[in-house]
Amino acid sequence: MGKARKKNRTHKKVEEGENPNAPKTPKTFVMRSGEVGHSVMGLVNDIRRLMEPNTATKLRERKNNRLRDFVAVAGPLGVTHFVILSRTEHGTNMRISRVPRGPTLSFQVKTYSLAKDIIAMQKSPKSPGLEFHVAPLLVLNNFGDSNEMKLMSTVFQNMFPPINIQTMQLADARRVVLLNYNSETKHIDFRHYNVAVKPVGISKSIKRVITTGVPDLQGFEDISDYVLRGAFASESDVEDGPDSTVTLGQDFVGRNNRRQDQRAIKLVELGPRMELRLVKIQAGMCDGEVLYHDIVKRTPEELKAQKAERQKKMQEKAARRKTQEQNVIKKKAEKAAEKEAHRIATGGAPRKPEDDDEEEESDTKGKRKRAAHDENDEEEDEDVPEYNDSDDYSDMGDMAPQFSDDDGEFLGDDDDQMEGFSDDDE
Repeated sequence: MGKARKKNRTHKKVEEGENPNAPKTPKTFVMRSGEVGHSVMGLVNDIRRLMEPNTATKLRERKNNRLRDFVAVAGPLGVTHFVILSRTEHGTNMRISRVPRGPTLSFQVKTYSLAKDIIAMQKSPKSPGLEFHVAPLLVLNNFGDSNEMKLMSTVFQNMFPPINIQTMQLADARRVVLLNYNSETKHIDFRHYNVAVKPVGISKSIKRVITTGVPDLQGFEDISDYVLRGAFASESDVEDGPDSTVTLGQDFVGRNNRRQDQRAIKLVELGPRMELRLVKIQAGMCDGEVLYHDIVKRTPEELKAQKAERQKKMQEKAARRKTQEQNVIKKKAEKAAEKEAHRIATGGAPRKPEDDDEEEESDTKGKRKRAAHDENDEEEDEDVPEYNDSDDYSDMGDMAPQFSDDDGEFLGDDDDQMEGFSDDDE
């Protein structure tokens, strides 16, 4: 019955135009680790806002939460990545992990500016509309061909939904995330922009009339004085050059942005703004073999010894788990023996082997029935709703205040774990 329901649902999706074999949309948990302070907590909220709608905007962490608690709920909620920010005596750190088995990229946040600081420095900030209802586009620039660069590029690309050129609507290109790698400083410039278009080939005053519809005539005698006095070239008219002018292939958001019209692209920074430095890449989920380290360099002999030590720990862990399983079986046998002894002492008849077989068969049938019932419940459940927030953010300026974390050198270690999270299996 459950398989029939699942098959009918698949046919329904195909009839509605959905592709059941299409790749799932990536979702990201953005969280803090330990005590981070007010500013870093604001950065956490800004990154959550940036990753909308494919994120948990209202996620709340507790002090007693462990990393494995988030990993346990990541599967049912469809979460594919963790972004974890922490604050240590050496500065602010950010880790990006692929759920549930890694890899994990560790960054040092050299400087950052919050979205509210960017908006405060703008001359005419604007409230966003529906930009955050669609995931942003990703642009990677100047990432090299080394192994760590390729891995880092792949991780960033998998955090955002893939683009299908054949079915993508131009109106969905509302935001863009730009990552630029500086090979000299080894820093990554992280920017977040809003994509807007404006008419070309006309003066600034006429452009304002077309885009807003209500000109400000204060200080002018009439509309002709407004048009003629504003006919001079301004600095913003330089953006209307051929390098930034495009022909719209589809209707775009805004007034009079129709197909085949000539428009100039304008990027307005939304924030947050960060300057990152890749420090370490680990094979596992915030642990495991160190694939790359920017500071600590090891010889082949040290790497071999490290690998042997890690294998030894894994073997010890497997041995402990096996011992625990044997202890559980032993306790169950002792409990069954005590129960049988009590049965005989109270005048009951000794149990026969066929009675044990019938009881075991009954338990097996009960487990199968419960498993089938759970499978039907899962198929009837609705999809997990996406998390959205109603906070308003807007444009950005070039001189936003920055928080610098250059007060100490970040010394990553193989045993360096996130503060506030514990992932002990024992």
